[in-house]
Amino acid sequence: MARTKRGAAALCSLHHVIDLDWMMEAYRLTRKDGASGIDGVTAADYEVNLEANLLDLLDRIKSGRYRAPPVRRAYIPKADGSQRMLGIPTFEDKVAQRAVTMVLEDIYEQDFLPCSYGFRPGRSAHQALRALQNVLWAKRLYWVLDIDIRKYFDSIPHSHLRTFLDQRVTDGVIRRMIDKWLKAGAVEDGLLRYTTEGSPQGGVISPCLSNIFLHYVLDEWFETEVKPRLRGECTLVRYADDALMAFDNIVDAKRVLSVLGKRLARYGLTLHPDKTRLVDFRPKRLQGARHPETDGTTFDFLGLTHVWGRSRNGKEMVRQVTAKGRFARAVAAVNDWCRQHRHWSIRDQHRHLSSMMRGHFAYYGVGGNSRRLRWFANQVVRVWRKWLSRRDRQGVVLWTHFNELLARHPLPPVRILHGYAAASETLP
Repeated sequence: MARTKRGAAALCSLHHVIDLDWMMEAYRLTRKDGASGIDGVTAADYEVNLEANLLDLLDRIKSGRYRAPPVRRAYIPKADGSQRMLGIPTFEDKVAQRAVTMVLEDIYEQDFLPCSYGFRPGRSAHQALRALQNVLWAKRLYWVLDIDIRKYFDSIPHSHLRTFLDQRVTDGVIRRMIDKWLKAGAVEDGLLRYTTEGSPQGGVISPCLSNIFLHYVLDEWFETEVKPRLRGECTLVRYADDALMAFDNIVDAKRVLSVLGKRLARYGLTLHPDKTRLVDFRPKRLQGARHPETDGTTFDFLGLTHVWGRSRNGKEMVRQVTAKGRFARAVAAVNDWCRQHRHWSIRDQHRHLSSMMRGHFAYYGVGGNSRRLRWFANQVVRVWRKWLSRRDRQGVVLWTHFNELLARHPLPPVRILHGYAAASETLP
């Protein structure tokens, strides 16, 4: 066991913790409903001889005979019209990645800083949103630096990632497995393509390695080098590659913005020139002439737009409401589903639409967002009626008839599940 320059232990013997029980737990935590990889093996197929398959996988991992299969590449549309590249590993590879990720999590959870929330055990997006609201509202850090790293997951240089891993993990088995995933490549249109940058696509090891990379590049740098050099108070909130910095004065915010791009470029990353911006988030009563260096007075973070509103007792407070793009995407998903499944029975349609609405409320059900939740519920009702009318030979389903249907099959009511913000119902 060696010591790094920061004093933390570089662990050189880790693979002994990976045994059959460890692999069983990795299998249990692996999603069983995902798409199959290039071998076509599903979770049900793998489970037929589960113990034998896991023992064989364990032996290949520890002996070095395991060969990481390339991922199957797929694309999904993004809100801005572009496409997001995805990788679909084989099911066995997902189990192997989960086993190694469990080891890395036990090591790095004691290193990661409180400002990091994404893809960490016991930490969630809503914890990040609550922390951000507190610093904006209670600490009055009104100058917000909205950071967007261009194609982050596809741009991580493998050489820098290996250097960071050297500081904490030098176990040969673990590092050999990580290298195999970095070199595995992807199959697209029947062709195998390799890359020298980017995290392994689609598997659980990818967000873990990405967190490790930004821990050194952004989190530690901000806490140890940036904060001590600034005049006022500041904070960083990061969820995976979505990051915001908040400052109590514009001078500090401009100083950090001027060096942030250079810091990321040093490690092969690039700030998105259009999406990275400095926001003047002061309440309206404090805003004078708009600073030419700022861009807007509201910002989005994790699907929620942050605006100023008033609490029930009339005090100013930060509100988080569903971002317009996310709202439109949610309604479009409901419309597409109703169009494709309008031949289903009313009972089955009701069951699935109820599930979609509960999922929407589970994430966007933040205090102060009830108006946009009601808008979504109303849109679901209108979309459902529209597509039921398309399949009815008599034409449009009258509202009186449809209301009778809703009385027999009521949709879920609007629910606030994250009540850390109690705001009025009037949008600012």
